[in-house]
Amino acid sequence: MRLTAPRSRPCNRPVEPRLIERNPLPAGITDRLASQLEFILEVDRLKTVLRASALAAADRRENDAEHSWHLALMVLLLAEYADEPVDVGHTIALVLVHDLVEIYAGDTPLNDTVAARTQQAREEAAASRLFAQLPADQGERLNALWEEFEARQTPEARFAKAMDRLQPMLLNWLNEGGTWREPGVTVDVVRGRAELVTDGSRRLGAALEKLIEESHRRGWTA
Repeated sequence: MRLTAPRSRPCNRPVEPRLIERNPLPAGITDRLASQLEFILEVDRLKTVLRASALAAADRRENDAEHSWHLALMVLLLAEYADEPVDVGHTIALVLVHDLVEIYAGDTPLNDTVAARTQQAREEAAASRLFAQLPADQGERLNALWEEFEARQTPEARFAKAMDRLQPMLLNWLNEGGTWREPGVTVDVVRGRAELVTDGSRRLGAALEKLIEESHRRGWTA
């Protein structure tokens, strides 16, 4: 199957009432638990945020919730290939949290250089808005995980980012190039993106290079 996903222009989503306002929780639930349940319901929005990558198993684009689940499973299965020992549970927490801000900020495709200019500001504003909905200790914890992932200063964050970069490349392999076929994406561009995989795992980076070489041989990259 080959499906090249249409480009999407990310932007701050319109400020809408929180989902819980449709049907507030009944009285008698403690404030802390109510905040936690309301947050859990609010992040259901992640299932509506579409990414540029197409699924391998269906003729549609992947959403952020599916992407995050896939990364968590990849961490569980591939942690043995990390260049540095990693705490698997902590790394899974990183990949589960890393895209939550896109609920309000939207996804920023790698090929969209215009949207990339405002990405950091949009995502920081989204993080402040989203994580403030949790009890303070948990909001600070999730915000710290998000910041750790973005900074890539710990072994866990480097491996989490490697998974985040490897996963869409695997989908592109099954989709006969997928987003690699977009204008301006050359084999050198793809190799440049693969550097983040190698940064977390030289062995996975070497395996990915074989996929990139074969994809280019088949004409899937310029």
